[in-house]
Amino acid sequence: MKAETKAQLISVGSVKMDPSLIHWLTIPTAGPGAGNVAFFFNSEGHRVRLAVKETSPLEAKMEDGELVIRKDGIEIARGSIEEELIHCPDQAFITMCEKCVFDCKFCPVPKLGGKVKSMDQMLKMIADSNDTGKMKAISITSGVESSAEKEVDRAEELIRRLREKYDVPIGVSVYPTEDSTRRLKAAGATELKYNVETMDRKLHAELCPDQDLEFLLDALREGVKVFGKNRVCSNFIVGLGETDESAEKGIEELVSIGVVPILRAAAQHPLRKDDVTVERPTAERLLHLNLFLKEKLDEYGLRADTFDTMCLPCTGCDINPHVDFEE
Repeated sequence: MKAETKAQLISVGSVKMDPSLIHWLTIPTAGPGAGNVAFFFNSEGHRVRLAVKETSPLEAKMEDGELVIRKDGIEIARGSIEEELIHCPDQAFITMCEKCVFDCKFCPVPKLGGKVKSMDQMLKMIADSNDTGKMKAISITSGVESSAEKEVDRAEELIRRLREKYDVPIGVSVYPTEDSTRRLKAAGATELKYNVETMDRKLHAELCPDQDLEFLLDALREGVKVFGKNRVCSNFIVGLGETDESAEKGIEELVSIGVVPILRAAAQHPLRKDDVTVERPTAERLLHLNLFLKEKLDEYGLRADTFDTMCLPCTGCDINPHVDFEE
């Protein structure tokens, strides 16, 4: 699957298909895509996560043992449905808290009333994943049930307990606190993700009123110092109203401080239709911005294909510039 095809699939983000074809049907509980039934599609070693929607312009059917995706009757991709471990293939990707007191206007999580997993529940999920023999990494993310400090406390404890038992990379993504970076590293985390969501200052203030972008950027700078090169990343949503010029400026700002941005296509969730107008990026825009990102990563000596945890090695929701483009 070429990058152009993957960009086309991401730009739509869904397929119309019989859900019974999917043996590993899941419902994401974190981020803008929370609440949607989704699966992983793999074509020629390239992966994309697609929601199942009756209204999708893409249609998928099983033919001769392969899933074939068509638009207007024309085949655009064929491949297989990939088994998930937890949340994605090869990783035990745990969402500690499926609630959030931060009211980011594009995110349905505060409206979904999700669960908060207990420590014992999370440890069992990871032990069960390890028993499959397929667990290559552990990733931990979280909403904010009551305070960022509480989530960091729980993440720190979870990582310490996991590090006692498992010799695999551990990635963590929480909202930072003044001392979160060094605590998470000391606990045994190997990779770090603090999400900026958008680098457009005006949009960030409007859409993430409970968060502080400059504080996030300071935390990311410290993250690079503590975790090292090619160990810190950040989700950067595209399609919230930013211009290409604004996006490119934000990409270069992150890369210049040693952070690898993950360009995530914005999704309009029904629970947020009155709060934000999302324009899901076209395939052409995704390709343009990711080619720009690749250029800047190369310029600053960073790689998107050396990470072991979280979104960058998964590649399901985004174009990875060093995986999906031909070198």
